[in-house]
Amino acid sequence: MSTDTSGTCPSVRYSVGVVRTTYRMRLLSRPMLPQFPTTVCELVVPLGARNAVLAQSTVAAAVLHPANRELPLPNWTATTRPGTIAVIGDTGCRVTTAGPNQNCANTQTGWPFPRIANSAATVTHPDLVIHVGDYLYRDDPAQATDTTANPGCTLSAERFSWACVVADFFRPAESLLAVAPVVLTRGNHEDCRTPPATGGAGAAWFRYLADELRSNGTCSLYPDPVEISAGVLHLLNVDSSFADPADNGSLTQQATYTRQFEAVNRAAAQQSGQDYFVVTHKPVWMVRSLGPPVETFTPVLDRAVAGTTLKRLADNVRMVLSGHAHLYQMIDFNTPRPPQVTVGFSGGDPLEQGPNDAGVIGTAVGTPPQPVHHSVTQGGVFGYAVLSRNAGTWDLTAHDPAGAVRGQVCTLSGSTANKEFACH
Repeated sequence: MSTDTSGTCPSVRYSVGVVRTTYRMRLLSRPMLPQFPTTVCELVVPLGARNAVLAQSTVAAAVLHPANRELPLPNWTATTRPGTIAVIGDTGCRVTTAGPNQNCANTQTGWPFPRIANSAATVTHPDLVIHVGDYLYRDDPAQATDTTANPGCTLSAERFSWACVVADFFRPAESLLAVAPVVLTRGNHEDCRTPPATGGAGAAWFRYLADELRSNGTCSLYPDPVEISAGVLHLLNVDSSFADPADNGSLTQQATYTRQFEAVNRAAAQQSGQDYFVVTHKPVWMVRSLGPPVETFTPVLDRAVAGTTLKRLADNVRMVLSGHAHLYQMIDFNTPRPPQVTVGFSGGDPLEQGPNDAGVIGTAVGTPPQPVHHSVTQGGVFGYAVLSRNAGTWDLTAHDPAGAVRGQVCTLSGSTANKEFACH
């Protein structure tokens, strides 16, 4: 993205084999003032390309870019997959009129996301980054304490502007975005209700962050799922940002999401021997609280899966990655139902304490009800998760803001009939 109002796109030079060529990026959108004073461009780069560098002559127009102008490209092939995946979620800095607010300038005791992003980049060295939603938390930028560090994101009327997208996501995540490709899913903070008019959070999402970027400021409640292939790993991005917006157990959208999960199962059927992850902001299954009553998430998504032709997710859907609840949790069922991994503790406030794992184990969840087999919950702490390639399967770890592993290492079983994590 560039603040060049002329609509001029920069060039990128990269190599394929021994041939090195310069390509002009394609114009996607011109500035839409006052919220979006940017030109947005894109370039489709083939798998196997390397050493992609932003042309020197265009760097002056770029708002954010790696210091060496080198852009991260996939390091996998059509027959391999990423070795290390960093998973973050719910990262924005809470700034509201009513408060209490996070101190966005203090990464130690206020807003840890910049520190988490840097640790994920420098300690984890990921090949791929997955963000499970919720980027834009500055509902009233005038209440922020770090306005001098974020020029332009200082007034209430500027919420969800380009400057606030930079302040809440692009600037704090810059070191992480420089080391690996990213997959982004939309959170409820970017849905079409905040506010519904053009220029809101949903419009900012579709202009800067969505899989298919838009130039006209429109916002859709239920865009179709998108498949993103990382070699033999496939990510099925399901937009659940508007699922049960009141979080009250409503099932009114069940038919809509059943159609979404039918599309997921059709996509997974295309490569039966390869791994698929469903990436969606709201968890399909989790135990948020033991109550009473027990609070599980998200009934409308669970019922939608049960309403598909298969009555479940396809066998090669190995796990579901989500956020929304501000904690870390992995639960599995030791059945064909995939484990649910919730990563919603990467910066947003307030954190949740979460339930006691001993009470979660055995709790019946979902449709049909299945008892939780393993549960690993970390509440009241910030951090991120990492998936590491382990032969033909995956290791899952939670990390603190400095990058250290916190708690157990959990290894996904190779069985599709009994999907579980063995933790030690």
